[in-house]
Amino acid sequence: MRILALCIFGAVLFSCKQPQKQTLTESNPIENSSEEKGDFTIVFASCNDQNRAQPLWTPILENKPDVFIWGGDNIYADTDDMEKMKADYTKVLSNPDYKKLTESTTVIGTWDDHDYGKNDAGVEWGKKAEAQQELLDFLNIPKNDSLRTQEGVYYTQKYTTPKGSVKVILLDTRTFRDSLKKSTVEGWRFEPWEKGKGGTVLGETQWTWLENQLKDTEQDFTLIVSSIQFLADEHGWEKWGNFPLEVQRMENVLANAKAKNILMVSGDRHLGEFSVKNIPGLSYPLVDFTTSGLTHTYPESPDTPNRYRKGKIVKDLNFGVLQYNFESKKVVMELKGKGNSLLESLEQQY
Repeated sequence: MRILALCIFGAVLFSCKQPQKQTLTESNPIENSSEEKGDFTIVFASCNDQNRAQPLWTPILENKPDVFIWGGDNIYADTDDMEKMKADYTKVLSNPDYKKLTESTTVIGTWDDHDYGKNDAGVEWGKKAEAQQELLDFLNIPKNDSLRTQEGVYYTQKYTTPKGSVKVILLDTRTFRDSLKKSTVEGWRFEPWEKGKGGTVLGETQWTWLENQLKDTEQDFTLIVSSIQFLADEHGWEKWGNFPLEVQRMENVLANAKAKNILMVSGDRHLGEFSVKNIPGLSYPLVDFTTSGLTHTYPESPDTPNRYRKGKIVKDLNFGVLQYNFESKKVVMELKGKGNSLLESLEQQY
């Protein structure tokens, strides 16, 4: 199993994952986060324009994350010029506050379309191999790591503490994703393929790999990182819901998984929200925690429906905090913004 970074923090050691009570806490922004701190803290964020102000690094640091996860659109490169892409990554790396994060925290991540190189691009993108190397450079992956020769940036990391462990599964929703169906609906860019049509999101190799990863019963919690939303399916943008057969396949994989206490995080949408669905065969509700908009959101945009949404949409700049509590088998999820303000939260009791 790959170890992407060696960073000793506290007592954390690295190695190569009954029906639930679920509590939603809705609130207006407040100055401080929940007083309850977990045994292990992960911060997740996405949609970071290197040419805009980046005001959230300081509040992210205030949460003292054990791991920071990039969820995609880590830069807005939108280019086939790798020198430009490298310069865009360098601009983020040179941000003094982000440098503090990399010096104190393990940083891992995946990509979405703008750091992949082209808006909404998938398997057809001709510069994906070159762009993958730039992303791995940004994440400080060693030149001899097997990710350098693997097609796609899917991988896992395991984090073990004296109290418990978390397995992070990072998906690649770009390298193998087949074409999207353009929509004729006003205000929609894409719409779902008819059942029986459309292609794949992950590709067969990655699907097989994911199924094998979810056979792991050793970890106390499992976190799946998807750059695009999995549950929310009533909007006209990119989403798993554009590929209904892939959604069904994922639900089947999750229902048959041996891995413990799974939840998902996603980005892409320039908003934050919690989506929750009861998956047949899964003994607890599946949460898809979307946090998107480190540097820009669109407050004036109309709210999109989401039958799985719990709580309100957040259109302020935001990042996500996951506090893992091993003894109580609980995850406290916080959507936070400027000044480390708490914008929305959800607790998942496993």
